[in-house]
Amino acid sequence: MNLRPWLTPTRPAQIEVVTDPTARRGIGIEIAIVLTLTFGLSAASSLLSIIEDLLSTEGLGGASVALNSSSSDLGLIDFFRQLLSATKLFAIAALGIYLIWRAGVPLARIGFPKLRAKFDVGLGAGLAALIGIPGLGLYLVARALDLNVQVLPSNLDETFWRLPMLVFSAIANSAAEEFVVVAYLITRLRQLGWSENRSVLFSAVLRGSYHLYQGFGAALGNIVMGLVFGRVFQRTDRIWPLVIGHALIDTVAFVGFALLRDHLSWLR
Repeated sequence: MNLRPWLTPTRPAQIEVVTDPTARRGIGIEIAIVLTLTFGLSAASSLLSIIEDLLSTEGLGGASVALNSSSSDLGLIDFFRQLLSATKLFAIAALGIYLIWRAGVPLARIGFPKLRAKFDVGLGAGLAALIGIPGLGLYLVARALDLNVQVLPSNLDETFWRLPMLVFSAIANSAAEEFVVVAYLITRLRQLGWSENRSVLFSAVLRGSYHLYQGFGAALGNIVMGLVFGRVFQRTDRIWPLVIGHALIDTVAFVGFALLRDHLSWLR
């Protein structure tokens, strides 16, 4: 098996490098604005969170964070707040798609919108297993070494809408991250003439940075995930396997924890 195309891929010729200085400056400004409004501020907030945990008396290992938290004691209000939060993530994904199209890049270059069910679902499931299973092991090791906070995938109350909402949130998280941090960002960096390795590294470090609030193990795991997912996108020009794989990982984590919370004390 020839690994060179995976280790040192060439930038696709179909995406032209923008050479006009004004246009290049515009792309750079656009990237800065998009990342600031989406995941850049999350990265800054994550940095503050981990500093706060490190400076606390209990340390990083004594801290905890819930990924899906109840936001109201009133069930109906909580439902609509969860719905709005997920909808915002889908809007972020839509922004990434729109800006790729607005830049003159055919959406087919990212494998959107057509879904190749057998290929995309199969590869997505494979990516979920490749990242999810070792990721659980990394979390346990990081917890044992006090390098991670205790991550609670959900603490939503037991309502009839809890499980569907957790699945919806998992898909929303996946769509926002993969369409912006991978598809949009790598496409625009290609237009700036960045190498494939440089662009995938930038994308992966960004992904790790906004997960830093979960601890150093989570940040490292997400950097690895970003490298793998980004390279698969670069080699296949398909975004759907990434969205599917990420959604499967989050769905198993969110729903599995909600259903088996009382039997998962070993994860804490």
